This record gives sequence, structure tokens and C-alpha cells, in this order.
Amino acid sequence: MDPTRDNPIIRFKAFWWGIGMFLIFAVLLAVVLLLNREEPRTLEDYAAVTRYETRARVEQAQSASLSAEAIEAAIAIVGGQLVSSKPVAVEKPEQIVPGSATAEKMADAPAVDTSAVDAASADDGAPIDPAVMELGKAQYIVCGACHGQNGEGSPAGPPLANSEWVTGPVSNLILIQLRGLVGPITVNGTEYNFPGGMVPMSYQTDEQVAAVLTFIRNSFGNQASAVTPGQAASLRGEVGKPQVTVEELTQP
Repeated sequence: MDPTRDNPIIRFKAFWWGIGMFLIFAVLLAVVLLLNREEPRTLEDYAAVTRYETRARVEQAQSASLSAEAIEAAIAIVGGQLVSSKPVAVEKPEQIVPGSATAEKMADAPAVDTSAVDAASADDGAPIDPAVMELGKAQYIVCGACHGQNGEGSPAGPPLANSEWVTGPVSNLILIQLRGLVGPITVNGTEYNFPGGMVPMSYQTDEQVAAVLTFIRNSFGNQASAVTPGQAASLRGEVGKPQVTVEELTQP
């Protein structure tokens, strides 16, 4: 038997040695907690870092291409137009159920003759109406989401700046505006093919269609004749047909 086990002095020393070690551990733990007061991070926090970085880059790009003042000014313009807009009577419904008998009938309809529309767009040197350009600029805010606010293009839409399709036959732009576009298209030697393509913008009135097309034909380095509401109206019957393809358009 160990003679030191019943020694009260040794037991007393061991007791205070244990208390001292516990106090030292407590002090070290307190120091660590004081120096590391950040909120605990989970796996979701680490995964969110990439999302925050992407958001910061998107916001920086948006602020560089479109200022907050421009957005505030556009809200008032677009809001006023939405309040004052009126439904447009058309011969064909704008909403056609895909795969329905009506959709199949319209898809099989013969191609429209656009020669008269393009012949009427010959540039006679007439100046562009500033009021039409302002209306087109306001309408273009929606288009800029995919084509870029400066017509530079984006991952969702091809560029409009210096595009041969923009300054080419007017009927192409009107058909794309009223029916949308699907499939590959080559702009300035580069082929673009976006999933789903462009949706129709046929909710616009003939005046709005003409204005926004006139705007893009005379912005971003483009220069071409104006588009008239009459030209847009002459192709309004195309509304409801499937999205147009490059093969259906007139080559620029």
C-alpha cells in the first residue's frame, strides 16, 4: 500500500494543483473567446460567399451601364405610358395555346409578303422625329435587359450595335418584334443561339413598335430610316404565329 495516499499534506497540494489547472484552462478559454468574437459560420455561409461576389459584380455592372437617376426617370415615363395605354383590337388573338388546332393552322399558313413593307422604308433623307426617339428610348428599357442598355448584347441576347439585321429590311425587325425569334442568328460574323429565343413583344401598340425600332435603328452606331406605325400595322396579322426563324427573314 502506498504510504502517501493517507498523507493529508499531499492531498491538500493535489487539491489546489487541480484547482489551479482548472483556473488556467478557464482563463485561456476566456482569452480565445474574447479574441474570436465573430459569428459562427456554417456550410451555408461559406456557400453564400460566391453568391455575394456574383451579386456585387452584377450590381457594379448595372450601375456602370445605367445610373440610379436614369432608372428613376424611366420609371415615371414607363409608368405614365402604362397608365395611359389602351388595348389594341387585332384580328387574331395574341395568346395561342401551343399545340392547339389554331396554333397548327397558323404555323402552316403561307409566308407573308413583306416586299411592300420594305419598299415603303426606303430612306428619303427625312429627319427622325425627336418625339419618336424619346418614345422608343422609353420602350427600349425592357429590351435592354437582354440586348444591353447600350446595345452591346448580353448572355441573354445578341448585340444591336452596328448590327446588319437592325439596319437591314424593316420587315425583319417588325416580324421579330411581333412573333419573337428562335434558333441561331449570325450578327457581325458571330453566331448566337439562345435557349428559348426571344419572346414576342406584340403587346406593344403599332406606335410603340415603330418607335422602339426607329430608336434602335438610329442608336448605338446605327443609322437607318424610321419605322412607321403603318408598317407595323400591316404585319399585325402575324401575331400568334410561332417564333420566326432566320430562314423566314429577308437577308440583310
